Amino acid sequence: MAGGLRPLRGLRALCRVLLFLSQFCILSGGEQSQALAQSVKDPGPTRTFTVVPRAAESTEIPPYVMKCPSNGLCSRLPADCIDCTTNFSCIYGKPVTFDCAVKPSVTCVDQDFKSQKNFIINMTCRFCWQLPETDYECTNSTSCMTVSCPRQRYPANCTVRDHVHCLGNRTFPKMLYCNWTGGYKWSTALALSITLGGFGADRFYLGQWREGLGKLFSFGGLGIWTLIDVLLIGVGYVGPADGSLYI
Repeated sequence: MAGGLRPLRGLRALCRVLLFLSQFCILSGGEQSQALAQSVKDPGPTRTFTVVPRAAESTEIPPYVMKCPSNGLCSRLPADCIDCTTNFSCIYGKPVTFDCAVKPSVTCVDQDFKSQKNFIINMTCRFCWQLPETDYECTNSTSCMTVSCPRQRYPANCTVRDHVHCLGNRTFPKMLYCNWTGGYKWSTALALSITLGGFGADRFYLGQWREGLGKLFSFGGLGIWTLIDVLLIGVGYVGPADGSLYI
């Protein structure tokens, strides 16, 4: 009888051990799931990252590039396309050389058609306002009298031509003589004065309608005014009423 109970006791002990192990596994698995749920619910302090975009490369073309011929001779480039190291202590009117470099986005070549960035230009030592009148362009005024004594001047803004190199500012003010035309022809005015001057046709043509009416109703001042106007228009003393020059 005692021998038959021993296997039962051993079986009971084995069942208790298995039951203990199963409960231990259940408890340990629950704690891990709770810890996992806790970690998912509370992820802890978060880190924020700021993405800094890369600066976009500038694709704008400088305005001076439109004046610069591509792959041309560096020595022929306009002044707006190059930067030169000038020396203001040179002797006026004497030849001088200056070191120059092309501006960014400008391409040019030398005499052998090789790409070049630095070069030397030859020029005459003088300021831009000392250039001859053919080397710069000035604004024109239509509000001054060209036929007057003494001759009238007007303030103009002048700009040096692109292919001309000089010292100082390339735009400068200058006082110029009034020199503009309204389209009146000297030959036409003289012809009218000789043929129809007694009726004031020459004065009407020049826009001087008051004098024209005076000549018309006085029959050219009985011919005396007509002869005087022929002489005055012939020498250019009498001109258009708007103050312009003859063509």
